[in-house]
Amino acid sequence: MKQVIIIAAVALLATAPTRSQGLVDPSKVAPEFREAAEKRRAEQIRQRECALKADMEKVLPRDRTVYLNHCLDTMAAKQ
Repeated sequence: MKQVIIIAAVALLATAPTRSQGLVDPSKVAPEFREAAEKRRAEQIRQRECALKADMEKVLPRDRTVYLNHCLDTMAAKQ
């Protein structure tokens, strides 16, 4: 049993941590896809701003999706 725990611990430590998706860089995209990349980057920035607001307001995980959707809808309405 002790060996199984040690093997599991080594397996968990050996895996590389995953990172979240980075911001799209429109300058590194082919010219025909640049407009779509700029729109995607703007959407990613809005999502990050809402996520930071949720973190600052200490929104509970169960309420986070509703909060983020409301925040994104509010930002879209302002534009």
